Parts: sequence; structure tokens; C-alpha cells
Amino acid sequence: MKLLRVGPAGAERPALLDADGTLRDLSGLVPDVDGALLADDAALDRVRAAASARDLPVLDATGLRVGPPVARIGKVVCIGLNYHDHAAETGAEPPAEPVVFFKAADTVVGPDDTVLVPRGSVKTDWEVELAVVIGRTARYVESEEAALACVAGYAVAHDVSEREFQIERGGTWDKGKNCETFNPLGPWLVTADEVPDPQALGLKLWVNGELKQDGTTAQQIFPVAEVVRYVSQFMTLYPGDVINTGTPAGVAMGQPEPKPYLRAGDVVELEIEGLGRQRQELKPA
Repeated sequence: MKLLRVGPAGAERPALLDADGTLRDLSGLVPDVDGALLADDAALDRVRAAASARDLPVLDATGLRVGPPVARIGKVVCIGLNYHDHAAETGAEPPAEPVVFFKAADTVVGPDDTVLVPRGSVKTDWEVELAVVIGRTARYVESEEAALACVAGYAVAHDVSEREFQIERGGTWDKGKNCETFNPLGPWLVTADEVPDPQALGLKLWVNGELKQDGTTAQQIFPVAEVVRYVSQFMTLYPGDVINTGTPAGVAMGQPEPKPYLRAGDVVELEIEGLGRQRQELKPA
């Protein structure tokens, strides 16, 4: 299934994109797309049955905002330097263990919402990423098979980053990762049954129409199953939590001088095979 949330920010309603590409209203069946729904197999079965019967009300998508596909996200866990080609372009050694950091849940916005360039920023960068959405509590998971069983689905994430704040201002990476609007998510949460191999997905990103990133999750140093298993050794993952799994080569930081960092007025578009497409215009904060 392709689950999503539509409507004004803070007042989104749950919806479903059916097999014919028709947008349908789920609000009469479930209160929202959130951790509670993703952990409730019976509720998900009711949604699947209603989708198959095609008896859900149709929504007019014209002019309708698409919000983040998951509500009330508990935490956004991020994995850094997780693609062989991205590590190489930044001059970093591939890590021996996953690099883990966090984004606050309030950085998450809709896939086509405005991204704000922070005040004083000169190094705002782009990163297309596969997001993993948790559907079952993951605590000290022992195997990669069990880890994948904890995955509710997948989505497109844009891990926007301010490199000066992240790298040159001291401390941890968090200052360059948690600026407002720095995690567009969606358009859809595609349930795991529709993604048979998360290590076979193409990722692309364009800036002002120019292709900048063109990679595949096959290049991940630590695959999705290992990322979920590993992270669960250090923290408990709950339904509705999100893991951003890293970005392929092609970010501004890895390009020759003068590096083409983002500015207000730029337009970024990104997509992952089967998971949909995003478009953001950048504006000053």
C-alpha cells in the first residue's frame, strides 16, 4: 500500500493512493497514519481490504498539500557515511560501524513544503535518502531477518544539511542537521510488502533541473537490515520511528570548488524508485 497524509500542516487527514493512482480518504476508517496504526495488524488488514474493494471515498488531489506520511514521529535516527561512493567523494574512510546521529522530529515537513536556508548559512547541502519506518518495537534485535520484520515500510527523505554548522562550528553534527524544515519526508509510506529488496532501489536528486545524485541502495555500506539490527542494540525503536539510511555520492560538499551549495530560490527535486518524488523551493529563514 501507499499511505499518505494530505491537507494543511497540522491538520492532515490519512489517505491512500490505490493501484490505479486514485487518491482515497482513509479518515473514516483510521484516525491517522502513525505508529499506532503501523503496529496494528488488524487495522492495516482493514485498510488493505477497503483498498482492494475500492469503496473508499475519492479525494480531489488538485491543489491538495501532501504532508509527511507519518504523524507523531518519535525520533529520526540518521546513518552517516553509509554509501561507498559518498565516503570516497568526501575523502572519508568507510566506517567500521554505522555512524549514528539524530534529527529532531520537528525537522520533518511534507515532500513539497518550502525548505528554509538558515540565517548566515553559506553551505546548505542536499542529500537524497531512503527512510525506513518502524512498525514493530525493535529492542536488541538478533538477526537481520528479525530486523526486516520490524520495518513497516519505506519513504523518500531529504536529509538537508548545513555543512559549516555541521563540521566547522565544533561539537557534534547536530547543529548542521536540525535546522527547521531540514527533513522533508514522503510523499508516501510504501509498505514493506511492496519493496521486496530495499537494496535494489535507485535514488536521484536534481538541483534547478541538473542531475546531481544518481545512485543505488546497493552501494550502502550497511544495508537496511543491518542498520535496524545495529541501532536496536543502542536504543529501542518504536512504531512510527524513522531511520534515514544515508546518501549516495553527488552532494555539494563532495564537488570541486566553488562548491555549488544551495541558495534561496533554488529548486531541489528528488525521487526513489517506487517511493515517489519530492520538490522543494528554498527560501530564506
